[in-house]
Amino acid sequence: MRQDVMFKGIGGNLQLLIPDQIQFAEVLSQIQVKLAASATFFGKGSIIHIPMAEQRLSKEEQEQLTAVFSEYGLFWEAIEITEKETGTEEGTDQLDDETSAAQTLIVEKTLRGGQKVVSDHSVLVIGDVNPGAEIIAGGDIVVLGTCRGIAHAGAYGNREATIKANRLLASQLRIAGVIARAPDQLNNPEYPEIARIIDGAVTIEPAE
Repeated sequence: MRQDVMFKGIGGNLQLLIPDQIQFAEVLSQIQVKLAASATFFGKGSIIHIPMAEQRLSKEEQEQLTAVFSEYGLFWEAIEITEKETGTEEGTDQLDDETSAAQTLIVEKTLRGGQKVVSDHSVLVIGDVNPGAEIIAGGDIVVLGTCRGIAHAGAYGNREATIKANRLLASQLRIAGVIARAPDQLNNPEYPEIARIIDGAVTIEPAE
């Protein structure tokens, strides 16, 4: 599956980045796949910002986009894009970690054993985190799949940070300086779970 279309956190908002060279039918197809995989992440009623949508999309294409988002209870809004947001002409095609404090690093792949992702901000993984893989984030960690590796949120002392996954089976969870290792026998959750610090210990509970 091609990964031309990207959701990316910019300035505290979630943007949908669409390259110019891609056919709109492919855009819709990729959006549908990503939304289906991310159903537990996008809260109903959320607004997705799309740079220059009114200039780049026809009325019919905008209506099709509205229909796709409405299936998941989402809305979209066209925004103007500034030079500061784009950085370079190629900037919208890259999954790099911006300097904004509200930036979320989005990783659109499964992390294999031995791979490591480090971000000063929050990290969203659209895929699994396999055993032996590691995520270190200054903010929250969200895994839209199974997390079996090592997850360290709030790495710079943020005790309010959380770790959320569709299936939270990590070999080690760490929030700020508090560590929780997995028990010898792991339960197989049938619902998304979230880990946070409660009363000084990392506690896992059903996600909202």
